[in-house]
Amino acid sequence: MRAVVQRVKSAAVTLQETGEVTGSIGRGLMILLGVGKGDTAADAAWLADKIAGLRIFEDEAGKMNKSAVDIGGSALVVSQFTLYGDCRKGRRPGFDQAAPPELAEALYQSFVEVLERQLPVACGVFRTDMLVEINNDGPVTLLLDSEKNF
Repeated sequence: MRAVVQRVKSAAVTLQETGEVTGSIGRGLMILLGVGKGDTAADAAWLADKIAGLRIFEDEAGKMNKSAVDIGGSALVVSQFTLYGDCRKGRRPGFDQAAPPELAEALYQSFVEVLERQLPVACGVFRTDMLVEINNDGPVTLLLDSEKNF
């Protein structure tokens, strides 16, 4: 399981087809989440706990010492199978390592459930074209992988 985590002042997700805003947050974390073929519920739980505890918000001394939980922040989670895009050959990404939609959706929901135990969570809509608005704070952007590849 892979995630791109951004510290944000605000973020929102809107369905392209209808213009409906399905999720929005103020200060907190924007999480783009990709699920791989071999991922499990344990990977989802580990990654959700890791992200909730990331100390990427500034304390009173200006050091990154506080987590989203510490500051009373929220999270916006959007599924992003393209995080498993392989661009090493040619010019068109291959998505062979992305989980099939049924598995990916179940593990996405599992991730959200674990994260919701620690933070308020808003979400996009799985397998839907969305517009994502991100007001990155810093900017601070981190890559996480349940296999600890980076």
